[in-house]
Amino acid sequence: MEHFESWKDLLNPEFYIKMGGFWLILFIIFAETGLFVGFFLPGDSLLFVSGIYAVEIVDQAIGSTGSDFLDTTILATAIAIAAVIGNEVGYWFGRKTGPALYKKEDTFLFKKKYLFQAHDFFEQHGALAVIMARFLPVVRTFTPIVAGIVKMDKTRFLIDNIIGAFLWSFSLIFAGHYLDRLFMDQFGIDLKSHLEMIILIIVLITTVPIIMKFFFGKKKEEEQIEE
Repeated sequence: MEHFESWKDLLNPEFYIKMGGFWLILFIIFAETGLFVGFFLPGDSLLFVSGIYAVEIVDQAIGSTGSDFLDTTILATAIAIAAVIGNEVGYWFGRKTGPALYKKEDTFLFKKKYLFQAHDFFEQHGALAVIMARFLPVVRTFTPIVAGIVKMDKTRFLIDNIIGAFLWSFSLIFAGHYLDRLFMDQFGIDLKSHLEMIILIIVLITTVPIIMKFFFGKKKEEEQIEE
């Protein structure tokens, strides 16, 4: 059992895996969109690292099936379901609260600017935003709320929600599991010994598009204003 030592632990996927395992992982994935705190919790990196530990996680929670593939599938499916439920809660919250959220003051767990970013993303990409947002930190936290605010069709949202959740979960979980196997078998490299570097790479890959959109989008808006 791991113990909390500093705020840095909150950004370390391995901490959650060792501290709470299967059930804590599911709660965090749900909380990303269901409780709207995903902008500071690990998301993509948690899934990738969970894939590396998939067999151990499933074995400790419900017992291993004896098959790496089945254990990894069970973990990926459970995480996808948690992600679907989280998004549905976010969507319901958006439909119920509507415009009131735009008047809400910023708090530690709620930042209005993220809501605007998710709204712009949704407007630009339409219904596909629900699927695409799964792979973008911060945006995925608020996109279901925006979908609810704009009263996106419930059935359409549910379908896109399921597709996005399963694509996100299975791609990252299986990538983590089988890349770990590949590197160990082919190069003798244990990815568990290089998690800090892996997490840094994943964070860069997932956040660079958002950073570029923020800076270049802002520059484009300024140019349009000048014209």
